[in-house]
Amino acid sequence: MTTKANATVDELYKVAGQGKAEIVGGELIVMSPTGGRPGRAAIRIGARLSQHEEQHGGGYAFGDNVGFIVNLPNRNSFSPDAAWYTGKVEGMDFLQGAPVFAAEIRSKRDYGPNAEREISGKRADYFAAGTQVVWDVDLLSPEVVKVYHATDPENPTIYRRGDLADAEPAVPGWRMPVDELFA
Repeated sequence: MTTKANATVDELYKVAGQGKAEIVGGELIVMSPTGGRPGRAAIRIGARLSQHEEQHGGGYAFGDNVGFIVNLPNRNSFSPDAAWYTGKVEGMDFLQGAPVFAAEIRSKRDYGPNAEREISGKRADYFAAGTQVVWDVDLLSPEVVKVYHATDPENPTIYRRGDLADAEPAVPGWRMPVDELFA
């Protein structure tokens, strides 16, 4: 849902209570809530990242609905489903800069040619902003996790049930069993 052209970060703060949002193409894009399975997958990734943070440090784990402010020609923010961030975490403001790792879990409406174009474009924006690794999580596909790297954005590594997925080099040493996305 598009709400306003030439949106500002101040307006992004005012979205509270309406769901999460991003500024793309100068417009404030409000996103509808997700369903049960994608929501569970997001929290599982966030929990695993949080465990990694506690045990190894080197960054900060974030779950869904955290704002990352970036300065791209066509995008001013991201709100991934889960993320790993190595910048400064201060105060109550949105985080400055892109996460080094972002997980995007497909929702019910994230299928079809238009959705594929949007997902591909968002991934390109992540890489342009400095993200090293992006997960495209598709709970309806046998290719559950497609891991895209900024160094080779057209050739993802595929992880299926029974595999251990990673986010190298963005989150060194972190692994997650793909089967946990379905717990």
